[in-house]
Amino acid sequence: MNHSARILVLGAGAVGLPLAARLSRAADVVAVTREPHARIISRDGLVLSGAWGEETCRFRCVSEVSKESDFDYILITSKSQDTEAICRQYQDLIGDHETVSFQNGIGNEETISRFSDRVIGGVVMSGFVREGAREIRVTANAGPMQLGRFPEGLDDGPQNLASILTRAGVPTETTDHIRGKLWSKNLINCSLNPLSAITGVTYGKLREPDSWHIIDQMVREIFAVVRAEGISLPWGDPDVYLGYLYGALIPVMAGHSSSMLQDILHGRKTEIDYMNGAVVAAGERLGIPTPCNACMSDLIRFRESVAARQG
Repeated sequence: MNHSARILVLGAGAVGLPLAARLSRAADVVAVTREPHARIISRDGLVLSGAWGEETCRFRCVSEVSKESDFDYILITSKSQDTEAICRQYQDLIGDHETVSFQNGIGNEETISRFSDRVIGGVVMSGFVREGAREIRVTANAGPMQLGRFPEGLDDGPQNLASILTRAGVPTETTDHIRGKLWSKNLINCSLNPLSAITGVTYGKLREPDSWHIIDQMVREIFAVVRAEGISLPWGDPDVYLGYLYGALIPVMAGHSSSMLQDILHGRKTEIDYMNGAVVAAGERLGIPTPCNACMSDLIRFRESVAARQG
């Protein structure tokens, strides 16, 4: 790309807004988020704190964008349950542009693929907490982002975006096996997010023996499903991954609180159906039992329903 890349960020919240802020260093960025946040951020900037440093970032933030606009990349950063609605709302744009999922869970890229044949899978390895209309704290940074053509392969689309992100201060790598990276991130989410939400503790507390026993069972079920799907993970077997989780990853994210817990406390629907629920659905299709992941999914849905009635 010889020109300054034009990037649209849809569903910009705790993930999309800091990405838009950093990308604005190296590209022409427009972020779409809800009013009145869009107006406040456009006027006063976005305040970032934590693992990405302390700064106030200024970029264009709106509540809607013309469907006749032209962009080099469209980034979808919403909750997984909102992916289809966003794709329908912006299907004229998405159908003509490189569209990237920077979301949690399994299934978003498949949904986007119904609207575009130029889909890029993305994996975010940082934790974010929204602390106000224009404040976001980066709670953890567990590694570089990953980009790759979905469902497989590598070409100029993800490679150019990775270069832009890296120039903007967000280290990014590319892969020709993005499905493996997506399942690797989902494995981490499934291991920590729902159990932290149910117990109300930070990730560091999950290394206690009783909670670790639950994590161990969930992980072994997920490995069985992923192997049956023919997907390769960076860890050769569950024991290797559990050692990495216990000794390397959790210490980095020890003080991080589950985003799923924040959703429950604020009466929002969680992404459990795209995390442990996706494992259960794949297990049912493949004939692989996943009782621990199923129980975890049911417990989160129960917490959702209780919070909804109380709210």
